[in-house]
Formats: sequence, C-alpha cells, structure tokens
Amino acid sequence: MNTSLAPRQSLMDRVSSALAGVRDWLDERGKPAWIIAMILGFVFAWPVGLAILGYMIWSKRMFSCRHRNSEFRSRQNFSGSTGNSAFDAYRDETLKRLEDEHTEFLAFLRKLREAKDKAEFDDFMNSRRAPTTDIV
Repeated sequence: MNTSLAPRQSLMDRVSSALAGVRDWLDERGKPAWIIAMILGFVFAWPVGLAILGYMIWSKRMFSCRHRNSEFRSRQNFSGSTGNSAFDAYRDETLKRLEDEHTEFLAFLRKLREAKDKAEFDDFMNSRRAPTTDIV
C-alpha cells in the first residue's frame, strides 16, 4: 500500500509537462528543429505535423525568435551595474526623470478628469435649476 502524501499527477498534468519539455528542447535548438519536427510529424502521422504547424504559427515560432529572447530578457537585471559608471548614472537619472514625469502626467490627467466632471455636474445642476417652459 502506497502511503506517500504526495498527490499523484493526473494524466493531463504528465502529458502537459512532457509536451513542455519537448517544446523547451526544441526551443533550445531553434527554428530548424521545429521545422524538422513538423516534417517528421507530417511523414509519420499527418495530424501531428498539422498540429505542430498550427502551434508554430499560433505561438509565432515560425516567423520570429522572440520566444527564445523573451526568456533571456526576463533573466536580465536592468537595475544592476553595467560596468560603465557614466552610463549607469545617466540611466538612473533618466529613469528617475521619467518616473517624475509619469507621476506629474497622472496628476494632470486626474485634475483634467475632475475639471471635466465638475463642468458636467455644473451643467446638469444649471439645467435642473432653470425653469422649464413648455410651449403649448
């Protein structure tokens, strides 16, 4: 009798993790590996090849290499030092300036919305106060 407390993975979980492993393995080898897998899929079982082609188009693996570079970009730490102190100082100053401008712009938008809301409310109140004269 198995008394382990670890929950068993369902069949879908195991298939998902296997497909993710295959996807990662093909991504490491690049677009030619995807094309070879697609061709082999068509040769041995055409629905598999069609599924791979559809996945390549849907995930944009056929037309660009963004899927490989996005992982690299997410690992980079842009807040760290580049080794060039002049560039680091410029970057920090520019980022601080952009944050300040962003904060000021959001405050401006808030004031603009408040002014618009106040003008609309004032117009509404003026129209309610005005005597209505019905022409008969």
